Amino acid sequence: MPTITLASWNVNSLKVRLPQLLDWLTHSSVDAIVLQETKVTDDQFPVDTIQEAGFDVIFTGQKTYNGVALLTRRATMGAPVDVDLNLPGFPDEQKRLVAATLTHLASGESLRFVGGYFPNGMTPGSWKYLYKLDWLRALRTYLETSLKTYPRLVLGGDFNIAPTDLDVWNPESWKDGILVSPPERQAFQDLLSLGLIDSYRHCHPKEAGYSWWDYRMKGFEKNHGLRIDHLLISDALMPQLSEANIHTALRAQAQPSDHTPVLVTFNF
Repeated sequence: MPTITLASWNVNSLKVRLPQLLDWLTHSSVDAIVLQETKVTDDQFPVDTIQEAGFDVIFTGQKTYNGVALLTRRATMGAPVDVDLNLPGFPDEQKRLVAATLTHLASGESLRFVGGYFPNGMTPGSWKYLYKLDWLRALRTYLETSLKTYPRLVLGGDFNIAPTDLDVWNPESWKDGILVSPPERQAFQDLLSLGLIDSYRHCHPKEAGYSWWDYRMKGFEKNHGLRIDHLLISDALMPQLSEANIHTALRAQAQPSDHTPVLVTFNF
């Protein structure tokens, strides 16, 4: 039975993490991956290196901050089509969204893959926090429209939201803070209300798996983490859902990103 594996990873600088990314892609079965915080301008993006590794890539970036990309394995996936870069109609200079329709060569099945680097928000009540909530509302509108055209849709990315206390290593210490505040969590639920399912939580209803650990205070070594990287899948893909996991090994490498990849696999 053909399978499709999608992933999301906040690399926290593609210049630093490119060797890790290429090594992981070589040894994994990932068919497509969305990246966040690439932190490179378009003219500096390592297109040739990624293509030599067997992947097509679309991207949008900026210096020092943000930046997103979508990589597809050429041996298993057709070239991305119907590409969107950033949220249509939302005036924003920040490079935070990439989307495309992908077709699996072996099965002929197609799906829409959307990758986002959600704003952090800094502090509840700050202007960056209000920008985050505005961006989330615009994203929901975009997805609501997209789902009408592309009922089989996956939304991946660094959401900068831990949706429940199960996704936080010490809920009391984080209570009402950034990433877990009630308005942010409500925005996450508003995305689910479109007919999207949290693939990891569906497959692991009681497991407190984390995807991000602070560099400070030995956060990873102590497993003081948060689950803020997600892959939401539409109702139409639920019959094909096989598994969803968090790949923690990359976080243990030298010079790691503070995030680790999350994955979802479908059977077609």
